[in-house]
Amino acid sequence: MSDKLDFLRTIKPFDLLPEEVLAEVAASLQEVQHPREGVIYFQDETKLRGLDILVEGEYETFFYDSQQNRRVVEYSRPGDCYGGVSLLLNRKKSLRTVVAKKNTRVYFLHRREFLALCQGYEGFFHFFTARYGQRMLNEEYAHFVRPLTSAGQSYLASDQLFSRRIETLELRPMVLCAAYTPIHEVARRMAEARTSCYFITDADVDGQIIGYVTDITLRDKVVAGLADAHLPVETIMDAPVVSISSRAFVHEAILLMFRTKTRYLLVETDGEYMGFLSRNKLLTDDQAQSPFIFIQSVKQAQAVPELKRRWEQVPEMVYQLLNRGVKPEIVNQVITTVSDTIALKLIEGAIAELGPPPARFVYMVLGSEGRKEQTLLTDQDNAIIYEDKANEQRELVRAYFLKFAEMVSDQLNEIGFSYCEGGFMAKNPKWTHSLSHWKRNYVEWMTEANPEAGMQFAASFDCRYIYGDAEIMDELHTFLDAELQKPRERFFHYMAVNALQYEPPLTFFRNIRTFAHGDQQVFNLKRTMSPIVDLVRMYALKHRIFATNTGERLEALRAAGVFTEREAQELLQSYYYLMGVRLKKQAAQIISDNVAPDNYLDPKSLTKVEQVTLKEIFKVIADFQLKIKVGFTKSLG
Repeated sequence: MSDKLDFLRTIKPFDLLPEEVLAEVAASLQEVQHPREGVIYFQDETKLRGLDILVEGEYETFFYDSQQNRRVVEYSRPGDCYGGVSLLLNRKKSLRTVVAKKNTRVYFLHRREFLALCQGYEGFFHFFTARYGQRMLNEEYAHFVRPLTSAGQSYLASDQLFSRRIETLELRPMVLCAAYTPIHEVARRMAEARTSCYFITDADVDGQIIGYVTDITLRDKVVAGLADAHLPVETIMDAPVVSISSRAFVHEAILLMFRTKTRYLLVETDGEYMGFLSRNKLLTDDQAQSPFIFIQSVKQAQAVPELKRRWEQVPEMVYQLLNRGVKPEIVNQVITTVSDTIALKLIEGAIAELGPPPARFVYMVLGSEGRKEQTLLTDQDNAIIYEDKANEQRELVRAYFLKFAEMVSDQLNEIGFSYCEGGFMAKNPKWTHSLSHWKRNYVEWMTEANPEAGMQFAASFDCRYIYGDAEIMDELHTFLDAELQKPRERFFHYMAVNALQYEPPLTFFRNIRTFAHGDQQVFNLKRTMSPIVDLVRMYALKHRIFATNTGERLEALRAAGVFTEREAQELLQSYYYLMGVRLKKQAAQIISDNVAPDNYLDPKSLTKVEQVTLKEIFKVIADFQLKIKVGFTKSLG
C-alpha cells in the first residue's frame, strides 16, 4: 500500500490529487503482470476495463495500416499511463494495439474509479484530453483515429461540441446598409450577395448596428404584409441584435440563440464585431447534434400533449450527456433552455388566447430555474411584474395577469412542472403585482429581515427574466442596486444565518452522516448543495452583482477580488460535482427504476474514490461556512 502511494505521488496526473484521495486510489489498485511480446489490447476492438499505470517494463503502442504495417509506433515506460484517452474519447475501446515489450508490471485502476476522478478533479481530467489534443496535431496519428459513427457514442463528440470556442469557427462576413436604404434595394443586395441576413446601421450614430433583415422578414412583413418596398428598411427591420464574445463556447452560442429566439448572432472580440453565426449552420454541423436538435423540436411542438412528451424525454438526454462526460453546469443549461422554451410556448399561447396584455410586463422565474440550475425534480417558481397604471385601470390590468398566470401555470403543471407547494407561483396573487408593489416587497424583506424571511424569500433574489419588457427588470435591478448600498447589516446577518442552517453531513471522525430513508441510510444532496448557493448569493448581493447563476456569480466575485482563484474554483468544482451526482441519480431513477426522482443518496452506492471526494467537498463547504460566520454573524457563538 505504502509503495503504491509513494509511486502515485510521482506520477502525472495523480500528483494533482489530494493526499486522502490518493490513498484511496492506491488502496484500489490491482497489480497485473504481462509476459514479454504479449498482445494486451487490439486497436479499436478491445474494450478497456480501466487504466494501466506502468511500474516496470514497457508498452509498445501503434496503429495497423491496411497492409498490417505498424504505424505511429510509440513506447510507454514506467510512470506512463495507458487507456485514459481510450476510456474518455473512444467508447472505452483501445485506440491502438498494445504489446508488452519486456516482462511488464502495471497497476490497474478500474474505469469506474478512473471516471470518478475525472468527474471530481478537472485538472486530472484535462491531463488526458490535452494529451489527446496534442497527439491529434500529428497528421499521421489523426489519420488512424477512426471517426465516430454517431455523435452520441463517446466523450469525443461532447468534447468537440462543449469544449470548442467560437473563435475556432469560420464566421460569416457581415453585410451592412444604412437604416434609410429602401427595402427593395436591400432585397436586391441580399440576392446579389447570396446572403439571407443583412445588418442595418444607424447613420446618425457612427454606423452602430441597430437591427437586421432576413429572408423571413421580407416574406412576412413585405410580401405577406403588403408593405411598400420603397420605404426605408428600418420600418421593417428586426431588433435588437444579439451578440456574443468570440471567447465563448459553441454550446453557449446555440443556447443563447434559443433563449433570445434569434437565428443570427454577431460575434465580437474586444468590442469589435468580427462576423456572425447562423443558427441553421450550427445546428446542421456534425458537431451540434443531440440536445440542440432536441431543443429545436421542443420549439416546434404545437400543443401541450406534445410538449409533455418532449419533457418526458429529457431524463434520457441528461443521462446520455453526463455519461459522455458533459459538464453538469452545461447539462443544467440544456435543461433550463428546454424548460424556458416550453414556458415561452405556453406564454405566447396564453397571449394569443387572451389578447394583447393591457400593460408592459415581465414573466420571471425564481429559485433553481432562475439560477439556470434546474434538475429533474422541479416545481414551478415564477412571478409577474407589470408596469404601474392609473387607478381606473389597475383592476383590469390585475385581472388580466392573474388569468394569464393561471392559464400558464395550469399547463406547466400538466406538462410535468408541478405546482409549488409553498405557493411561489404567478398563479398566486401574492406573486403577481405592479413594479411599485414589488419594490415595496424587496424593501420589506431587506429592512425587516429575520431568520424565517431569510429562508422564505432568499430565492426571490434569484429572479431571471424570460419574457416581456426587459426594461422593467432593468428598473428593478437599478432600484435594488441603490437599496443594497444602504446600511443592510441586519439583512446580511440573516442571509448568513440562512447559509448556516444546514451543516455538511460530515461526522467528527470524517464519516458521512446519514439518516434512514426506507431501507437505506442516505443524506440529502439538495440540502448539501444549498449552503454553496446561499453563501454565493449572499456575497453577490453584498457586492451588488445581479447575475443569478451560481457559476456566473462566482466568476464575478473572483473578478472583483472577493474570492481568490483557488476559493472560486474549490466552490465551483464542489458545487457542480454534487450537481452531476444529483442529476445522474435522478435520471437513473426515472429511466431505470421507473420511480419519481428524489434528492437522497446512499453513500454505499458510490465508489471509495467518490466517497472520499464527497468528504473533501463537505470540508470545503464547512470552511466557507466558517468564513461567513466570522464575517457576517459576529453575534453568533
